[in-house]
Amino acid sequence: MRGLADRTWSLLNQVLDAYSDSPRATHWLRGHLARFSEPVRLAVAGPPGSGRTTLVTALGQQPELNLLDAPPIEADPEPGAMERLCMESDAVLYLMGHPHNADLAFLRAMQDHPVARAAPVASLAVLARADELGGGRVDAVVSARQVARRYRRDAELGPLCQDVVAVAGLAASAAQTFGEADFETLAALASVPKEELEPLLLSVDRFAGEPAREELLSRFGLFGVRLATMLLRRGADTPAALATQLLQRTGLTELREAIGLYFTDRAPVLKARSALMGIEVVLRMEPRPAAAPLVAELERILAGAHEFRELRLLSALRAGRARLPDELREEAIRLIGGHGSDPGARLGVGASGPEVADAAAGAVRLWREYAENPVLGAAERRAASVVIRSCEGLLTGH
Repeated sequence: MRGLADRTWSLLNQVLDAYSDSPRATHWLRGHLARFSEPVRLAVAGPPGSGRTTLVTALGQQPELNLLDAPPIEADPEPGAMERLCMESDAVLYLMGHPHNADLAFLRAMQDHPVARAAPVASLAVLARADELGGGRVDAVVSARQVARRYRRDAELGPLCQDVVAVAGLAASAAQTFGEADFETLAALASVPKEELEPLLLSVDRFAGEPAREELLSRFGLFGVRLATMLLRRGADTPAALATQLLQRTGLTELREAIGLYFTDRAPVLKARSALMGIEVVLRMEPRPAAAPLVAELERILAGAHEFRELRLLSALRAGRARLPDELREEAIRLIGGHGSDPGARLGVGASGPEVADAAAGAVRLWREYAENPVLGAAERRAASVVIRSCEGLLTGH
């Protein structure tokens, strides 16, 4: 059996042939063909003031990503706006504060498309002003991470996204564009005696007043200034060392890891999902009797897309929404691609064919025993069945 990307590519070309007499459909479908060879399109979306542009700057341009700063999502978006956002991108970072009903409505709207409902695997929720959630304290992101962990397990929010990640966007953006002048200004500030500096850092009004300080506030925010001065006093005594620690402490490293795990490492799966959405639009908007077999093939691909089930299980296991015994959880995450998607990484062996085949056969036997264990509940057995299918794919090379 061919993989999802191969089956989608084949169907895309079949639909292109069937609609060769429709300029609009042809243009649309060729665009999706071209996207298979492009970087992953990642839209950064959220309400006004959520920090979209700041986070785009923080993430920086990367060869494997095409970052899109989406227009702000208003409280009452026009019909179809969220579907268009999802059609124009392969994945979405949705920025929010404390999630509320409007955020849940937006995330649900991202799944209005039939393919998106069948494969809700292309969004990350980002608490993008994590420093504000934690009151601007130097440990604010630590507190915000605890909030994010709680939301990952939330019965309403959890199923609507792959993960919830906390990041202090403004400080992260400053760390990403950190320079020698920033370091010298912050180092001079950190050299001020604590009894003099700490009262100034209690509020923006107290700290502002001098051009250099106001520039720091505009770039780092009060949280970033507090964090940077603390790190300087603890030994981050070079621009590179300070920038590295700022990136880690602001949550940007964790966000990049989540983007890699769920999006860039699964680029062929997400591009296939985008193409399937595009195919569905053509078949729905320009129906014709000769396209009936193509509709049936689209439905077969969606029904058999094990790659989507892997991504959902990976998200559920990492978030704690799906549970397996401790000795099984980490192995399941590895086998479904949580530590790398190539066969050797999944099976924990070298890349040679015989090694992979032997390890895959052993994993199939072991997980079948787990799935038949009466001690496991129904949800655990369902999770085990996904792992078994992954191992069978590794065994057969598909």
